[in-house]
Amino acid sequence: MSVEIAIIGDRFMQSDMFEAALTQACGDAGITCRKLDLPWPDEPMEHGYAVSGMEGLKEYMGTPDEVVDHIGTASVLVTHLAPLSSSMLDALPNLGLVAVSRGGPVNIDMNAAESAGVLVVNTPGRNASAVAEFTIGAILAETRNITRGHDALRNGDYRGDLYRADVAGEELSELVVGVIGYGNIGTRVVKLLRAFECKVLVCDPYVQLSPEDRNAGVELVDLTTLLSRSDVVSLHPRVTDETRQMMNTDTLSQMKPGAVLVNTARGPLMDYDALYEALTSGHLRGAMLETFSIEPTPPDWPLLRLPNVTLTPHIAGASLKTVKIAASKAAEEVRRWINGEPPLNPC
Repeated sequence: MSVEIAIIGDRFMQSDMFEAALTQACGDAGITCRKLDLPWPDEPMEHGYAVSGMEGLKEYMGTPDEVVDHIGTASVLVTHLAPLSSSMLDALPNLGLVAVSRGGPVNIDMNAAESAGVLVVNTPGRNASAVAEFTIGAILAETRNITRGHDALRNGDYRGDLYRADVAGEELSELVVGVIGYGNIGTRVVKLLRAFECKVLVCDPYVQLSPEDRNAGVELVDLTTLLSRSDVVSLHPRVTDETRQMMNTDTLSQMKPGAVLVNTARGPLMDYDALYEALTSGHLRGAMLETFSIEPTPPDWPLLRLPNVTLTPHIAGASLKTVKIAASKAAEEVRRWINGEPPLNPC
């Protein structure tokens, strides 16, 4: 008997990629796929707090009616951003598995899925390589005045003063880099940093360093020590009650004067008012911000106007390798479910 799979992709995680991965993973298991692609990222995502009936959902794309209509009688949904609220799940009695191709299933009402007996799986680590590489680029852009030179030249200003000794940045080999969070991304960032021969500090109270990092001289320290010793601080923890706005007036003041802060993790880790003060006062040399508490950022946001800030629109994970990994992981979960095997990444 054929297993009916509804695929809802978008213009990053394309449905064709999902279908190809499913075909490769499931072989002749007898699957039929129907596909839908939503317009993200060309159109912004919704947030559940702003839409009646979708409370508790974050970062989703698609209306309840179009998603429910597309899923129909399918027993499996493979998606990146499509939402599933409690009322939507009530309208989908055949649904047994949802594979979400992202690190956290924030577009799914997990309590409702559990009550409905729907298994939800995800694809953790899918963009770890992409974000780690991007982080190294972010550090270099900020510490070596790449952004300053680019902005000036685009505006017709050939800034020879960037060669001044009091303006030029240090090479990474001369810097102490502090990495907060030692998960899938943080560990990769540390591995890449080691190649630059900089001193690396790690703060994560819930893990131990790998033998390779420890033998290479990486130190596991507490947060206060990391902040006071680091020339560059790079954020990589998850957002929890413990880490929300962890970079605030107090912690920013503990950072080494003239240090650089890099956030390629999540916006809610930051107190942006406190960061603005630290940057305008000269306590921090600069910051690189890739994610924000509100996305898209408001056009009048003060940090957009600071010359010592590099900004990108939440694109660190945007690589084709991310797409391939996510599709492959989601397809393997579907194959296991069809064959009665336990999931690898249940949520």
